Order: sequence, then C-alpha cells, then structure tokens
Amino acid sequence: MTVYYVNSVTGSDYNSGTGESSAFATLSAVEALKLNPGDSVLLAAGSVFNEQFDLKYSGTVSAPITIGSYGIGDAPVIHSSNNGIHGSKASNIIVENIKIADTGANAIYAGSVSNWIIRNVEVSNTGLSGKAGSLSFQSSQNITIENSILTGVHGDGIWMDNVKGVTLVNNTVTNSQGSVADAIQLNNSSNILIKDNHLEQTETNSAKGVLVLIRAQDAVVEGNTLVGGGFGLSAQAGTNIAIHDNDISGYGGYSWSYGIGLGDSGDAKNYDISGNYLHDGVYGVLVSAVGNPAYLRENIIVHDNVFDDLTASALKVDRSASGSFYDNVIDSSVSTLTMPAAIAAQNTFSIGENKTLEQAQAELDSPAASASGDTSSSNEQTPVAPVSEHVEVPVPQVSSPAPSVETPAATVPAVVVPKIVAVHDSLKIAEDTGSAYHGNLLDNDNASNGTILLRRFGDSAVDKHGLTLTGKYGVIHVESDGDYSYTVDATKLAGLSGNVSEFFQYKISDGASHIDTDGLSVSINIDAFHSSHASHVLA
Repeated sequence: MTVYYVNSVTGSDYNSGTGESSAFATLSAVEALKLNPGDSVLLAAGSVFNEQFDLKYSGTVSAPITIGSYGIGDAPVIHSSNNGIHGSKASNIIVENIKIADTGANAIYAGSVSNWIIRNVEVSNTGLSGKAGSLSFQSSQNITIENSILTGVHGDGIWMDNVKGVTLVNNTVTNSQGSVADAIQLNNSSNILIKDNHLEQTETNSAKGVLVLIRAQDAVVEGNTLVGGGFGLSAQAGTNIAIHDNDISGYGGYSWSYGIGLGDSGDAKNYDISGNYLHDGVYGVLVSAVGNPAYLRENIIVHDNVFDDLTASALKVDRSASGSFYDNVIDSSVSTLTMPAAIAAQNTFSIGENKTLEQAQAELDSPAASASGDTSSSNEQTPVAPVSEHVEVPVPQVSSPAPSVETPAATVPAVVVPKIVAVHDSLKIAEDTGSAYHGNLLDNDNASNGTILLRRFGDSAVDKHGLTLTGKYGVIHVESDGDYSYTVDATKLAGLSGNVSEFFQYKISDGASHIDTDGLSVSINIDAFHSSHASHVLA
C-alpha cells in the first residue's frame, strides 16, 4: 500500500512521488502508474491541476484506492476542459477532501463501477461547455455521496442511471443550471437512501424541480430540506417508496406545481408519505399521470403531514388511484382535496379525518376533548363520497365531532396533556457586552414524543444551515436546534431613549403532524445600554 503525493507548486514528475518532499507535479504522472488496492493519491493543499484525472485501476472492498489531500490550506482543485475525474470500470474508489471546479463536462463521471465513496468534496461551476457538469454514475452499484457541496453545476447536480445501492447523505446542492436541470435525478435505480440533504433551486434558470426519482425501487427519502423549483420531489414511478419528515417549500411558477408528485413515467406502488412539512407552494401532494391514464397508482398512503401556505389543495388526485389521506394538519386557508367527479365516484382513494391548524391546537387545549376521549385524530378512513358532476371541486376540510360520553357526576375529567407546547421566550438586554446575546428557543418547549423540530422562524423555514434575519434593532441568527444569537445594531438605537422591543414568531413540530407556535420577545433598555457602552469605551 503506497501513498503518492502530488504538489503542483513544488513537485516534479521526475520525482518518485512517494514523499511530500519528492511529490509529483501533475496528475498525469499518477496515471502512468499502476495503482494497487490500498494505494492513496494525496493532492497538496493549495495545488491546482488543469487536467482530467483518469482512474484506470480498482481497489478492493477491504483496500480501496483513495484520492484525497494533505497539508494545510485551501483544498486542492482540479480544473479540466473535460471531466474532472473519469473512472469507468474502476471500482472500490474513495474521493475525498478535494475541490473540482470550472470543468468542461462532469465533475466526476464513472460507469460500470461499484463501491465508490465521494465525501467532503466541493464542486462548483462545472459543465462549462454545455455538457452536464454533475457527479454522474451509470450502470453501477453501491455509490455513496456524503458531506459534499455542489453549487452552480450545469445539468443535474447529482445524476445517476441504473445504479443499485445509492446513499446520498448530508450534501448541499444549490442552483443547478440548465433548462432541464434538477438538483438530483436518479433514473431506474434501487436500494436508495436520500437523507439530511439541503437541496435548493431558488436562483436557477431551470424550469424543473429539486429532487427526481424515476422508476425507483425501495427508496427512503427522509429529513431533507427542498427549496424552490417548479416542484419539490417528483417520485414519478416506483415501488416501495418512503418519503418521511422532509421540509419542502418555495416551489411554484406553474398551476400544477407540487411538493410531492407521482404517477407519470410508470406504475407507482406502495408509497408512504408522512411527517413532511409542505408549505409556500401550489399543491401539496399530487397523484397524477398526465397523458398516461393506464399507469397504476396503488396503495398511496398520505398521513401525518403538515400543509401550510399553499395556493391550491393539500392533495390532488386526478387519475384512478388507490390509497388514503388521513391524520394530516392543514392550514384553514388551504383546501383539503381536489378530485374529478369520476375519480371520486370510484371510491378507491379514501379520505380519513384531517384537521386544520386551528382545530389541532384547539384539540390540544380543550379539556372537553380529553374528557370525551378525543385526544388524537382517528386513523379510521372513509371513502370519498361520489360526486355527481364532472368538475374539480375542492373538498372542504372537516373533522368528525368528538363522541359524547356520559360521565358520572363524581368523576373528575382527565387533564389534557398537549402533545407539543411552545413556551414564550424573552431576551432582556440592559448592557452592551460588546458581543452577541445567546439563548435557545426550544429549551423550555416540550413534546410528548420527545421530538421538537424548529420549523419556521419569522416568515422563513429553518433548515440545517440555520437562518439569519434582520430585525428592527438588531440581527438574529437561529440554528435548527433552537440556539440563537442576537446582535444589537447600535446605530438603530442612536437618538433613542427608554425601552424598545421587537418580536419574532416561531413554529415547532414533533415530526408527527402536531405543531405549536410562540415567539421570542427582545427588549432593550436603551439608556442602560448606552451607559454601559460608554463605560466600555472609556475603559
């Protein structure tokens, strides 16, 4: 197992390459070698390589070939008029801790390979010649991409076709460019895990969406943040698809735009869509098959999601489908369902009990609900009543009344235990400390299932990168775990006296469709703040 060093600044291709002081200068020198299982190729920090790196040899499962970096400083960069790294038929490869930028084609392309791991890799502005600039894999097995950042890629950010075993975890993909670009597109692939990624298409020229799965088999999509695009998640055909606990927002631009959609490109069977927060878009979940009515849509279960700030309905079913929609929480301004009369008359897609945000909160707050035993929404599903006219009519939201229970006079009603409670937070500032003021929004909140998720702060969604807002008297940064830092803008207090305050609203969820809202009040004693500021200056 040999370690080869490459340094574009101090190296020479006449060197042996086996030590930092005897490093190669180019990637071509490495390509001339026969790499063996367990070998590593380390690129020096600060180096720039203007050439495609061809990987011609394979490692083994227990001894992969590693492409990485060494030294202190900026990550080494690969530029190329073609692909950054090309690795057809080279298996058991690890690529880590490097940057690939300004390539003419793909950042990384590999076909007919197995067991690749790409981690801590930064990709930017690739595909400059109009070719796809993504991380691309074809006809392969066991591909993992994790903790990597892709920005401004031309074409789909991550693209795979016919890959068995896909793991995409904790990546950030933003603004993939091109008229048909998505942040991620997987075609004809199976055994898929897409988890804890931040995918955003808010500043792109793409007319498409964020995440696309076409004819996927056995896929789990959970804990991701999807922002922007014409749609959020398009799982157009597949079998055994679980879509859980994702935050999907900001999709729009078309009358049909949806947060989660399925039905086109083939049969769709066995979908579990639950715990998602779909907001700031058009439709929530769309079960469709435009131009392909013969495709099957079977066992589509949509439950325990939150639908908020949508211009159309939470659910739209416009083709024959079997499934159910129940235990969801839907903002009162959002219609529950849009369904043509002929589809509704088939009675194959049942609509169970769902609640508005207001109803869900009232249920938590009402002692009567607890006394009657109605402390949680029912899982009982009832078919959609047939509609006689062939028109799409949003079905109003209804909740079944709580059953009446005769209680003996001596019996004390049970005390309701709210499933989730947000408690008001206060930050009082009476001294200029010269730094930010810190706290946590969630420390005093609680949920019966032990899970508290910060969903929104102010008017914006909070993702794993946190959120920064400018207020009336300062700037606040909030992390997804509730930690916040508030920095006073002293220029906004100039000429003022007495006390001033501002308020930030936030929304929390337990990941199971129970939500609550409260806020953070920031109050500033201006006179005391100015006085302590003057003391700091004099000191």
